Amino acid sequence: MDKIKWGIIGCGNVTELKSGPAFNKVDHSELVAVMRRNATLAKDYAKRHNVPHFYTNADDLINDTNVNAVYVATPPDTHAEYAIKAMKAGKPVYVEKPMARTFAECQEMIRVSEETGMPLFVAYYRRTLPSFLKVKELIEEGAIGKVLTVNLRLHKAFGEKDQYPDQQSWRVNPEIAGAGHFYDLASHQLDYLDFLLGQITEVKGIAENIAGFYKAEDTVVAVFTFESGATGSASWCFVVNKNAEEDKIEFMGTAGKISFPCFEKGDIELFTQQGKKTFQCQNHENISFYLVEQVVGSLRGTNNYESNMYTAARTNLIMEEIAGTYYKKHPES
Repeated sequence: MDKIKWGIIGCGNVTELKSGPAFNKVDHSELVAVMRRNATLAKDYAKRHNVPHFYTNADDLINDTNVNAVYVATPPDTHAEYAIKAMKAGKPVYVEKPMARTFAECQEMIRVSEETGMPLFVAYYRRTLPSFLKVKELIEEGAIGKVLTVNLRLHKAFGEKDQYPDQQSWRVNPEIAGAGHFYDLASHQLDYLDFLLGQITEVKGIAENIAGFYKAEDTVVAVFTFESGATGSASWCFVVNKNAEEDKIEFMGTAGKISFPCFEKGDIELFTQQGKKTFQCQNHENISFYLVEQVVGSLRGTNNYESNMYTAARTNLIMEEIAGTYYKKHPES
């Protein structure tokens, strides 16, 4: 492909700034069509982003001859469906994270990709962000010696709307999201740890719904071991008081520690015998830009990509093993 002409299925909030504009900013890439079931919203998005075509039916976009690659930005319950349709139509796919609701759906997506020869990319853009690559660089150059363990804490206040069933986000509806906020946010973190330390070879977790605002889990803890030999522990809670919020990843090594946030803005802090050193990195205003650039390059045969379907499926499997303790006890969720 000389020029990648993208169609977006599901032009909702995630595409407004995080990803959508990147498809027109990357060289050899153009956004030519968008789809949303609400015609008024689809037309409005197309007009504001200077997209020539809009649809209300995903099949129409997939079959548009002007579109030669598809970005699936819907909630997870339709990731597999639309990705498989696009690949069977002979079009590469870039899909939002998590890759799908379940590991089984991920496996079917991989099977179709291998069968059709159509590439399948997943939007784990932290693998390409300058700040997260800086942490990788520090670890690989031995700034903290041999990595011994990593500790991750993500504690967020509950959303006001989460208290009311008729106003709750799809992100806390397991039938749509696969689980709750854990799948939406921890997927980024677990994929990044896979990127730095290799795949998780052993994991144990506990997931519970303690506050009772919705059906999905709201509090999760886990311990794990990486193929590199390092160990890890993590806790996620999405119903804490506002003043108890925390977003921190810490790598402890034989010669020091690295500490940084995953979602909030903040410096990378390096602690060694020489003292504390901080690093500031500026990410692109369209946070998916570098990964979209990498995907476009891969489709054009000029580079490789970091976030592939195999690593993304591994993340789904790990989340399933962690959260499964809750859903086995509460199958109605």
